[in-house]
Amino acid sequence: MEPASKAGLRAKLLAARGGVADDVRVAEAEMLGRHLEHVVNGDSTVCAYVPVGTEPGSIDMLNVLLAQARRVLLPVARTTDDDVPLPLRWGEYRSHALVPGRWGLLEPAMPHLPESAIAEASLVLVPALAVDRRGARLGRGAGFYDRSLAGRDPQARVVAIVRDQELIDELPSEPHDVAMSHALTPRRGLIALPNRE
Repeated sequence: MEPASKAGLRAKLLAARGGVADDVRVAEAEMLGRHLEHVVNGDSTVCAYVPVGTEPGSIDMLNVLLAQARRVLLPVARTTDDDVPLPLRWGEYRSHALVPGRWGLLEPAMPHLPESAIAEASLVLVPALAVDRRGARLGRGAGFYDRSLAGRDPQARVVAIVRDQELIDELPSEPHDVAMSHALTPRRGLIALPNRE
């Protein structure tokens, strides 16, 4: 694939996701949940996220993680007073205990943990619009995850969750982009990617 502008790719990928039928989206979320049952170590901490809009997955996926892992942490997005994204803070996921946060996102209730809590996770699940076979991830463009992933355990698996069609040959990337170690797709499950770091 010839590199294109990230903004153009985002628009194209979001439009494609918007065209996915609800029954397909539900079936794919169920498949992702079944794969996660085999990805999580019972004594581990997992950093995950609450899928929003057309993102693959569901809150049920979080309950699968909660049943399998020792602890599940969810992100809390925050910015400076002039709207510059800051590294994510984290909060423990408790089933049915999410509260509305900024931008209409659901997040864990207080108390929140510092940004350094990501270092405790052996598995970090990351939202993505696409990921390529080298591990380059295309996110929404705000940079919350690139700022946050620098603090992870270097041995942690960093997994982009995408639809099968969103694992592609090549994405444009920049030096500050954090490479994914794996992709998780509904039909193919967990796929190891060559990590560029």
